[in-house]
Amino acid sequence: MTVTEIGSPRRRKEDQRLITGRSRFTDNIVLPGMLHLAMVRSPFAHARITNLDTSDAAAAPGVVAVLSGADIQDLCGTLPNAWPITPDQKSPHHPSIAVNHVAFAGEIVAVVVARSKSAAQDAADTVDVDYEELPVVLDLEEAEKDEILAHPDLGTNRSALWIFDSGEAGTGGNVEEALSQAREADDEILVERTYYQQRLIPAFMEPRSTVVDPTGEQTTMWSSTQVPHILRLMLALTLSIPESKVRVIAPDVGGGFGGKLQVTPEEVITMIVARRTGKPCKYTETRSESLMAAHHGRGQVQRLSLSATRDGQVTGLKVQLLVDMGAYLGLVTSGVPILGAFMFPAIYKFPSYRFECTNLFTNKVWTDAYRGAGRPEATFAIERLMDDLAAELDMDPIELRRKNWIPHEEFPFTSVCGLEYDSGNYEAATAKALELFGYDELRAEQQRRRDEGDPVQLGIGISTFTEMCGLAPSRVLGSLDYGAGGWEYAQVRMLPTGNVEVVTGTSPHGQGHETAWSQIVADRLGVAFENVEVLHGDTAIAQRGLDTYGSRSLAVGGMAVVAAADKVIAKAKVIAAHMLEASEDDLEFAEGTFTVRGTDQGVALGDIALAVFAAHDLPDGVEASLDSDATFDPDNFSFPHGTHLAAIEVDTETGQVTLRKYVCVDDIGNVINPLIVEGQVHGGLAQGIAQALYEEAVHDESGTLVTGSFVDYLVPSAADLPSFVTDRTETASTTNVLGVKGVGEAGTIASTPAIVNGVIDAVRHLGVDDILMPCSPSRVWAALQGAEKGRGADAAAPTVNSPEVADRDIASTGAVQTGTAQGDEQ
Repeated sequence: MTVTEIGSPRRRKEDQRLITGRSRFTDNIVLPGMLHLAMVRSPFAHARITNLDTSDAAAAPGVVAVLSGADIQDLCGTLPNAWPITPDQKSPHHPSIAVNHVAFAGEIVAVVVARSKSAAQDAADTVDVDYEELPVVLDLEEAEKDEILAHPDLGTNRSALWIFDSGEAGTGGNVEEALSQAREADDEILVERTYYQQRLIPAFMEPRSTVVDPTGEQTTMWSSTQVPHILRLMLALTLSIPESKVRVIAPDVGGGFGGKLQVTPEEVITMIVARRTGKPCKYTETRSESLMAAHHGRGQVQRLSLSATRDGQVTGLKVQLLVDMGAYLGLVTSGVPILGAFMFPAIYKFPSYRFECTNLFTNKVWTDAYRGAGRPEATFAIERLMDDLAAELDMDPIELRRKNWIPHEEFPFTSVCGLEYDSGNYEAATAKALELFGYDELRAEQQRRRDEGDPVQLGIGISTFTEMCGLAPSRVLGSLDYGAGGWEYAQVRMLPTGNVEVVTGTSPHGQGHETAWSQIVADRLGVAFENVEVLHGDTAIAQRGLDTYGSRSLAVGGMAVVAAADKVIAKAKVIAAHMLEASEDDLEFAEGTFTVRGTDQGVALGDIALAVFAAHDLPDGVEASLDSDATFDPDNFSFPHGTHLAAIEVDTETGQVTLRKYVCVDDIGNVINPLIVEGQVHGGLAQGIAQALYEEAVHDESGTLVTGSFVDYLVPSAADLPSFVTDRTETASTTNVLGVKGVGEAGTIASTPAIVNGVIDAVRHLGVDDILMPCSPSRVWAALQGAEKGRGADAAAPTVNSPEVADRDIASTGAVQTGTAQGDEQ
């Protein structure tokens, strides 16, 4: 029987323990004599620490120690930033515990160590800190002026300026010439827009937690991290501990979304305290601490200029970004917008392109990777801009996209950024999506509602996207000054029983690696799916790896598994030939058995493994092991794509937005497990739709996080979302033999512009061409009122196109609404 595990909708192996309460998360770990930590955090976004009195806390019952920044500053250096994007990048010292100066509300100023969690928390409340408040800079456009400085000692808020110009790179023309031509020629058009990416909070299901045990030969850390290998390396470097003396274990981890791709102050502090006291220590953040002090994502002002001919052919794209770094640089903070730099041209054939990003410091918690990391921001901007161009030209937005996208027969295609897109078929995905959506019928209904003046208008949102997945090519990362490579590691062990152990350097936090990797190995080696065990997330077991982020696990980590399995087959072939008394050249391997070509003689891989274990009769010079390991470093990224369509109803009397129908057709290359793919798409859609309609990290004018609980930070539930219609086309990637591309971020990247385009499309004919995210009822209502006033004054229709305009309009109309989660203004 032919083994066909790849492509089968296998239920996930890991779900047996995850959904029956048999999993073990970091906070479940209890060690004898364990101490507990509580953090004292600054309530001010910018201040000098003038006095820190820990005497009451130190005398509190159960307290073992209270440490300030001064107490540990000699033990640890600055927290790492692994991606300095320019040689002159400015980076403030990033202490684990602040010394003298705090730069965001929530920054740690002291840590209390006690014999119980409650004792530590109670004592933390008694630490007396005197602050001298300093002016804060929170807004990016204000930060650009350098009038108030987040770090006065730096002399500027600018961290770095990074530029890509296709004319200078030789990958395209001069964009300034294209824009100038469009500005002056009658048969061309220039569209200029400013879009805003609000700050988002990863809001992972499991808050961050760390346990450190210093009592063994190694210091062992359990952490709810998605990067145990990177964390081990950075802890060794930061704390000057030999790497061999640090073991990091990521047990079951409840979500990450990039938010656990970090070396956190809390991890460093827990390590220091454990090593200093000689006792196991635990720190688990509260939900409020998680929302306030775990890094945030997004945060951009996007200024765009697009030139095109009047018949809809794009000629140039210029992007200028202001990017919110927050108060410090995290592990890859400064590089996140660079990942987006290569995705602004998206699926379109731009002849010229220029990208500039200015990274700015503000007095808020630092930003870093958040699901998609740069690519959702880029996709949002270009898909909004294409809709705006279509409106200016009075063209159907689908037709405009068809006119400019890369036809499938032109792949591989080198983009204006110099990236080579390996494969794709935008026509097929779009055609399938339009059919499933009922595009023509919905357009007809939209026109009917407009003609009838229906108070509930219909909008159709479109997003045709591509993304850059499989973050790996080490040479490419090196050319962008990233501080590490992108390879991945795997080991395949053949056990005497015929079972197989797979060790992977990727470290899942809910993606289903144990199942997918088992399917790959089952097919590759011809063993039963159930007989494969996947080990991960422990640097003592998976001694090498670069972990999980950027939709790289399958396209890079899965390929490392394939390479290791192929080495097992190669080693087994030598022994099989010896056992069968045949030439290796005469052997065939299929479904787990070597056979002599043209005969019925054969030997199964499991029998070879047992023979290797016994080692009684091996060929001369052959080692008694089939175990093999491999690393994989692809030559190129992979490029999933898809078409997402949303039918949006907008109540023009209340501003209420209702997502009526959502259809997406994604092309993620070959599929290992359709069930896992379906789940990842659904989760991604929810996260992208949340940015469009619900989520926003809001700070008050002093820099305090207003959305510091789930009462205020609106994470949608399943009840807030419709049943999605999902489907696929499959165009195999040519950058790996599995033909896979990556799916973890697709839904998030594509859905946000689809939703916002739909909202705008519903009310554009009423004079609204922009609404800030999240498109809450109050913001939609304010935009409609603004447009109405503009028409009454016979003036150009005003739009809600900046946070200031939005706040002013909402305040003047008193339109802040309360009630349902969907209706709350954040």
